[in-house]
Amino acid sequence: MRIIISGKNLDVTEGLRAAVEEKLGKLERYFTPDTEVIVTLSVEKERQKIEVTIPVKGNIIRSEQTSNDMYVSIDLVEEVIERQLRKYKSKIVDKQQEAGNFQKAYIEKEYEEDEEVNIIRTKRFGIKPMYPEDACVQMELLGHNFFVFHNAETEQVNVVYKRKGNTYGLIEPEF
Repeated sequence: MRIIISGKNLDVTEGLRAAVEEKLGKLERYFTPDTEVIVTLSVEKERQKIEVTIPVKGNIIRSEQTSNDMYVSIDLVEEVIERQLRKYKSKIVDKQQEAGNFQKAYIEKEYEEDEEVNIIRTKRFGIKPMYPEDACVQMELLGHNFFVFHNAETEQVNVVYKRKGNTYGLIEPEF
């Protein structure tokens, strides 16, 4: 497992590098040696954030944790990824596919799935064409953090969502 560490608005000290490698090194039992783990450490005001992305065949395993102490964020991100790997093992590793980046022991070990993904509610609504800015206003009026709409410019179904720092994002389909 290769850990690639970078910093954004932050110098990655040897102490931070060692902490990341020690914590995320615990994930080695799940992955093959050629698996890349991409780690980005960043500081925004008082927020110490770590983002970990692990591209594996057909999936991306990702976690982002923020706290007021980078070492706490590092601890949290490792726990979350390990929990994701145990919880979604059967979904992540399709037994008919090549196991790709995963260790044989991880694939063969049985983990109890905490809970199955259950859709408990379905909503149906008419989608009228609107511009992304109007969709943001509608989302705010509804008090939601995302809104599905028919984009009047592209004539496709899009999603606007609320981001940190009172900004918005737009999700468009890619064909």
